[in-house]
Amino acid sequence: MKLFLILGVINGFLAVALGAFGAHGLEGKISEKAIATWEKAVTYQMFHTMALFVTGLLLAKFQSGGMLFAGWMFFAGIILFSGSLYIYSTTGIKTFAMITPVGGVAFLVGWILLGYAISKYL
Repeated sequence: MKLFLILGVINGFLAVALGAFGAHGLEGKISEKAIATWEKAVTYQMFHTMALFVTGLLLAKFQSGGMLFAGWMFFAGIILFSGSLYIYSTTGIKTFAMITPVGGVAFLVGWILLGYAISKYL
């Protein structure tokens, strides 16, 4: 589906930009632990950007509700997991860190759904 490819492009761009910002713009402004948290957010965003691309390419060939839902779970995971870590690492507000596991679960659900759809269609 074209939408997941576009979301992949946007998230790929953002992951690179946010990675560079974390390495250069935040250095010396937040703790080393917070920088490590920021880097984890970037890493997970980029991995799941690739998942968005795979999902979009597969949806172009196979129409699957499970695969479609997997794509939305990957996108939700990026927002909830990486987004909460970006905010937490720069503000220190622990409430945001409590959102992170919800994003992790969204990632896991996305992978399960994608795996099931692949086993069904390929």
